[in-house]
Amino acid sequence: MTGPEPPEGSHHRSRRDWFVDSLMFLLSLLAVVYLSETTWGISTDHVPQWLFVPDHVAGVLGCLALWLRRRHPVAVAVTLAVFSTFSVTVAGALLAALFTVALHRPFRSTLLVGVLCLLTAIGYAFLRPEPGIVPATVLGFILYLGVTGWGLYLRSRRQLLESLRERAVRAAAEAHLRAEQAQLRAREQIAREMHDVLGHRLSLLSVYAGALEYRSDASPAEIAQAARVIRESAHQALQDLREVIGVLRAPTGELPQPTLADVRELIAESERAGMRVTLSGDPALEVPHSVGRTAYRIVQEGLTNARKHAPGAEVRVVITGAAGEGLTVEVDNTALPGPVDPGPGSGQGLIGLTERVSLAGGRLQYGPTPEGGFRLTAWLPWRP
Repeated sequence: MTGPEPPEGSHHRSRRDWFVDSLMFLLSLLAVVYLSETTWGISTDHVPQWLFVPDHVAGVLGCLALWLRRRHPVAVAVTLAVFSTFSVTVAGALLAALFTVALHRPFRSTLLVGVLCLLTAIGYAFLRPEPGIVPATVLGFILYLGVTGWGLYLRSRRQLLESLRERAVRAAAEAHLRAEQAQLRAREQIAREMHDVLGHRLSLLSVYAGALEYRSDASPAEIAQAARVIRESAHQALQDLREVIGVLRAPTGELPQPTLADVRELIAESERAGMRVTLSGDPALEVPHSVGRTAYRIVQEGLTNARKHAPGAEVRVVITGAAGEGLTVEVDNTALPGPVDPGPGSGQGLIGLTERVSLAGGRLQYGPTPEGGFRLTAWLPWRP
């Protein structure tokens, strides 16, 4: 950053600018009057009398030139510095112009104008060898350095404030972006949970509804049993939906989440729906909660897909692993004789499951087996 710099050739004055410029103009006029009284009011034989008119003309022109200092600060300062070679009354306007350069222009321009002012001060001492010119020249040097330093300080302060303001705006934008990303992740989590939970429940409803449709010879007791299971599954689906939507009102950690031990109930529920499921391994392993939840979702997705795409096939669930080696979950189903209607499906379940396993630091593989079935295999890290 180079700080706030007014563009050359155009500047819109605010009320504050008009007030400051008017004050500078009046102070410069007072400096013209004061310096004229102290310099030309004392009779001296060391100053040529013909310089009286050019000195005062330069002083008045310097005061008028201050109205252009915002648009052309360097040009005004250089012109007044040249005038100061022979004019003492232009000193007030020159200090104001030098301050403007230091405040609004880069340090290099300020340095060049400052050096020019020092050189013209030396030239003034040679052109007008008045009594006490050396102390006056030293005082002029001090004033030039003081005004330049003050302008540079205010410029640096403005740059710092502008930098802090931009940083605050950038931080607010980044915070807004992080909030949007967090909201997007929450929505993705809700969509994933709704797919995993409702997909499983609705597939059970589809199985029982299909049985009622094709079993026209079913006894009243069998119809009542199927209707009861459908009612219970629909009620459970609504309960699961309420829990998932609850993430909109409560942190995720406060919601009940399934664990690896719940896999037995998941398989029992599928068996009550008529699936043939074989469980191998120990779902009661003391795995971390996040690993157990992910493993549960893997088994749930595998059972749901088998029920939708391979109804009647035998399903095998294998859960093995140990701390330090990782947890392996495998769900596969046998092939069915003859063509099978795959049923509706978008494939988003496996895509979302792949993302879930990847976020957990694991690996997921799935695809058809050589025997015509389908296998879903996942490995999850299990740190001791």
